[in-house]
Amino acid sequence: MHQTVLLREAVDALVTRPTGFYVDGTFGRGGHSRYLLQRLEPTGRLLGVDKDPAAQEAARELAAADSRFEFFHGSFADLPGQLERMGVAELDGILLDLGVSSPQLNEGERGFSFLQDGPLDMRMDTTRGETAAQWLSHASIDEIALVLKEYGEERFSRRIATAIVEARSEQAITSTGRLAKVVSEANPKWEKHKHPATRAFQAIRIKTNSELDDLRELLAVALDMLRIGGRLVVISFHSLEDRLVKRYMRDMARGEQLPMGVPVRDSAINRRMKLIGKAVKASAEEVAGNVRSRSAIMRVAEKIS
Repeated sequence: MHQTVLLREAVDALVTRPTGFYVDGTFGRGGHSRYLLQRLEPTGRLLGVDKDPAAQEAARELAAADSRFEFFHGSFADLPGQLERMGVAELDGILLDLGVSSPQLNEGERGFSFLQDGPLDMRMDTTRGETAAQWLSHASIDEIALVLKEYGEERFSRRIATAIVEARSEQAITSTGRLAKVVSEANPKWEKHKHPATRAFQAIRIKTNSELDDLRELLAVALDMLRIGGRLVVISFHSLEDRLVKRYMRDMARGEQLPMGVPVRDSAINRRMKLIGKAVKASAEEVAGNVRSRSAIMRVAEKIS
């Protein structure tokens, strides 16, 4: 069963105007959206967004039960175009719960988990794009090593990439079990309490779904979509995502960085956002009930100009 991470904390931080229009950019199975709708008044509206076709069934049920809710199948990076089609000029808040969801990990046929053998797919949107197996079938050692290093922060990226290319020359790597075996055997130093294929699987998943690119695209246009007073709430699960979000919010809150000694009034510095509170982590109680929440970090910022 899927447990929504930082449910109350995220919705409490997001909703400042119960009559407003909000976006749940990572609908999943609708945990945040259902609670968010409880916080909205009859005139409030919510748009759920998700790449995963499996999310559509839960979204259809919610839309049938609550007319304030609509769903868009696609990436949150495509929000500007979708909002334009809907005639929505500005938003009161955007919520992102990044990374892979529990249902995706738990279903072996989706190809996200190294703990369950299944087809090496890894696509969040199974209706389009190249699978992880397809990419690994033609990518060079340099390409694979770069992905493992940049997206997985894998110390032994080249060694593992070389092993993948050598293994595929003998037989195509089409299952999660085989990929996990190849990576594990090539990894000379296993981290304590961490499967040796963890970093590689994370990296290949991020590459397959353009996760960091999508996040960068959304952050680049978030301020254009939010009204003054509207909030951006982002829950990240690994350092790469959180670093992007932290830097973006910090830069928007600082405004233009001028050389030391330049005579300028503070009001003239173009600060676009203000940070709301400090980074929030799951409570000990939540972690005890849902180990996935252990690595969650939530950051909140509000548009001020």
